[in-house]
Amino acid sequence: MKNKKFITLGFFSVALSLSFVLSSTLFAKDATSKKASTETSRLEALSKFTKVLGIVEEYDVDKVTIEELIDKALKGMMENLDAHSNYLTEEDYKHLQVQTNGEFGGLGITVGMRDGALTVISPIDGTPADKAGLKAGDIILKINNKSTLGMTIDEAVSLMRGKVGTPIDLTIVRKGENKPLSVHIVRDIIKIESVHTKSVGKDILYIRVSSFDKKVVHDVKKAIKKKKTTTKGIILDLRNNPGGLLDQAVGLVDLFVNKGVIVSQKGRRKVETKEYSAHISNTITDVPVVVLINGGSASASEIVSGALQDHKRAVLVGEKTFGKGSVQVVLPITKKEAIKLTIARYYLPSGRTIQALGVTPDIKVLPGELKTFENEFAIKEADLKQHLQKELEKVDGKKSKTKEDKKDKKDIITPKMLQKDVQLKEGVDIIKALIITKG
Repeated sequence: MKNKKFITLGFFSVALSLSFVLSSTLFAKDATSKKASTETSRLEALSKFTKVLGIVEEYDVDKVTIEELIDKALKGMMENLDAHSNYLTEEDYKHLQVQTNGEFGGLGITVGMRDGALTVISPIDGTPADKAGLKAGDIILKINNKSTLGMTIDEAVSLMRGKVGTPIDLTIVRKGENKPLSVHIVRDIIKIESVHTKSVGKDILYIRVSSFDKKVVHDVKKAIKKKKTTTKGIILDLRNNPGGLLDQAVGLVDLFVNKGVIVSQKGRRKVETKEYSAHISNTITDVPVVVLINGGSASASEIVSGALQDHKRAVLVGEKTFGKGSVQVVLPITKKEAIKLTIARYYLPSGRTIQALGVTPDIKVLPGELKTFENEFAIKEADLKQHLQKELEKVDGKKSKTKEDKKDKKDIITPKMLQKDVQLKEGVDIIKALIITKG
């Protein structure tokens, strides 16, 4: 009986082993078959590409060399992947290296592709483009009478960059305008001061970050610490901030958030998948925060505003952001040529993506000026005193303002300034309410 049991068990174990061997063999055959099928598809695709190259080279009305055809094919392939990937020719690659390593004349704008159109993401504060009146959302139709339709970002940038002091004319399409506008700009060396601070009243600190360069976290931290004893609320202005360094965006959020994920980066390869978290040792303030954003806020500024929103650490005021949440790297393919390729996308703490969607404010406020109506016939005692004081100064000699007076006024946002910027005024009103609620 025992022998029968052993025989039966032995039979089952042999059958199981045979089954395992057969299934393993089938899986191996299936994997080999799939690999062979993939290789066949690749060879067929390459064969088709080579055939088309040969036909075009032989029959095209214009005589085109094989090198030119390959360059055109690479350019078309990269442009069709996404708006930020492209093929860099020898000239493009040189321009990129100059932009990264050298000093060059430019306009001071960041551009991107939106629905196939060359669009101004934002003009940088104090640059020629900003002084000429370019705005976020402007579509650049022509650069010196050359149409931008079908032009890549790198081609457009190389046309706009040039010798310091040389002029350039842009034809732009702006929302709300009946016809295209012509903007004349003179190129200059772009020097950016990224962090500006001012006070609103006695207890609100206004911090403007115009771009994310390598000193942003240091400068913002210094500004907060300097006014820490009097600050009850902070307004962080990221409007028209085109982005910059990721580590600075992460570091800025870390000043306000003490734990949790700030942003994650996900790509196809494991090495491109990363996660950046907040640390309590870096957090320096817990006062209420309002962040101002608009259509010119992109990339790093979207990471900051979106992360603070997800962590319920700030109230976002303004308009929807640009929507650039992808990571590009430049990969050389020869000593003189390279490709710029999107290798990953950014995701906010909640898991949502920025790419093409942007960050939506908690309170939508369109830009504009607050119109106020005063009774011209009502004369207040304060107005009368002010008028008499001016008359007295005329008699005694005009009182000259000291350097300190001018400095103090420069660092303060007055009620009149707030009336000219509705988004900022709304932000100030909200921060006041948050201070009262917390207080």
